[in-house]
Amino acid sequence: MATTASTRRQFLTLLGLSAVAVSCGTATGASSGKGQTKTLRYQGWAGQVTPPELAEDLGYLGDVKLQWVGNTISGPQDIQSAATAQVDFGGAFNGAVVKLAANGAPLKAVISYYGSDKYAYNGFYVLKDSPIRSARDLIGKKVGMNTLGAHSEAMLDIYLRRGGLSRAEIGKVEPLVVPPVNTEQTLRQKQIEVAVLGGILRDKALAAGGIRSLFTDYQLLGAFSAGTYVMTDRFLKQNPDTARAFVTGVGRAIEWARSTPHDEVVARMTDIVKKRGRNEDTAPLKYWRSFGVAETAGRITDKELQLWIDWLAERGDIRKGQVTLSDLYTNQFNDAGRVGAAASSAASSPSTSGS
Repeated sequence: MATTASTRRQFLTLLGLSAVAVSCGTATGASSGKGQTKTLRYQGWAGQVTPPELAEDLGYLGDVKLQWVGNTISGPQDIQSAATAQVDFGGAFNGAVVKLAANGAPLKAVISYYGSDKYAYNGFYVLKDSPIRSARDLIGKKVGMNTLGAHSEAMLDIYLRRGGLSRAEIGKVEPLVVPPVNTEQTLRQKQIEVAVLGGILRDKALAAGGIRSLFTDYQLLGAFSAGTYVMTDRFLKQNPDTARAFVTGVGRAIEWARSTPHDEVVARMTDIVKKRGRNEDTAPLKYWRSFGVAETAGRITDKELQLWIDWLAERGDIRKGQVTLSDLYTNQFNDAGRVGAAASSAASSPSTSGS
């Protein structure tokens, strides 16, 4: 495994390369001729069904089709691929989106696709007999997570700071990249002291027993949308109708999953995984509970990105004022989100006589 410092350097280097590639005009989008593309290239996650995949299966994308080009375990890598037009959309933790935009990549977040709630959250787990009970106990310990520079490392940093650790002490805690499907086993074999587990992999590990929670992101920050899908400014300009079909369809799929009985959602996801024929285990899907998206149909709000602008500036990762919030995201392609926002506003407004 790479060391934390070297992996961070690689991450920052990739960010710079992404920005350079986009600014030099290598990111051309996927439109052909004068027509708008109807095929969106993307990366999936092994054994999981993403909101776009669910939207396509439900028929919510209309004549827009998804083209799977492979799997990823890293949000930062996924949005770097979007920035350099290797895929047409990518998703990551909002802090990673802010960081990439700060490095000059002309991207816009278009819809929230995952978050934390009482069902969907990432937990930091230790073995049941572990002596680790507090933030200070993590000094000198290894914490396994899917990628660095993203959601899990941000939550770890917040937890350690709230636990009273200095920057020097925080630097002695060692985040390590471990593929999600191997994280539980790596913890049980004591190759790491803490494992970050979320979603179906978390609940599967808990069902097996022998581990306990140190903390969760839901305990730290409450319910919040944590990550967004991004597209390049160029792609949005060249393919506005396709972008609208995609974003609105994904928003509808998020609401379908929210309002549909659990067993029906799991059955649908299981069928999707079986049909795509990627030799994936469908058993963990029974543990799925929620995408965790806070706002209706994935509508993005200022606070979901401002939180990470402030956090990155405080850490010195970006300069104060380097990123303009209004340039980071747009809800203009999310018709499902607009309907939800209007309905919510109307429901909360006081009624007047004669209306």
